[in-house]
Amino acid sequence: MKSQKNTIDFENSIGPWLGKTVKIVDYYLQESLNKVDSNLTKEQMIVLKKLHDQDGLNQNELAFLTLRNKSSLTRLLTKMENKKYITRKQSKEDKRINRIYITLLGKNLFQKTKPVMGALIKQMEQNISESEKHQIINILKKIQLNFNLNTEHI
Repeated sequence: MKSQKNTIDFENSIGPWLGKTVKIVDYYLQESLNKVDSNLTKEQMIVLKKLHDQDGLNQNELAFLTLRNKSSLTRLLTKMENKKYITRKQSKEDKRINRIYITLLGKNLFQKTKPVMGALIKQMEQNISESEKHQIINILKKIQLNFNLNTEHI
């Protein structure tokens, strides 16, 4: 009896296609952000969006929402604070907690990114129907559930 080789068909598995797509989107996203502000990174834009939607989050909430660990978020926030995009304020109720607020400069920069982001999303979704878009989103959610949403280490 012949032993079967344990082979993996990488080209027809989801992982490499996800990885390649993420790299392409990241590249075009950074290029788009550079048109607005050459110092703004994708990670900083994500923080600005979260704070624009819900200002005054504490660092733990922001780490969870951005899928970042606490130490990398602290480094990112320090850079953003130095650029005057955000400000950190100690909580009055609990001195161990810092609340993060978007500054006027951060709000203005976020507003400048919205048309650029809209154009990028439009380009990304061209030739994809609404039903295909919902199907892709549902599939990506299933993949995330397959990993039990354990994103604390990311």
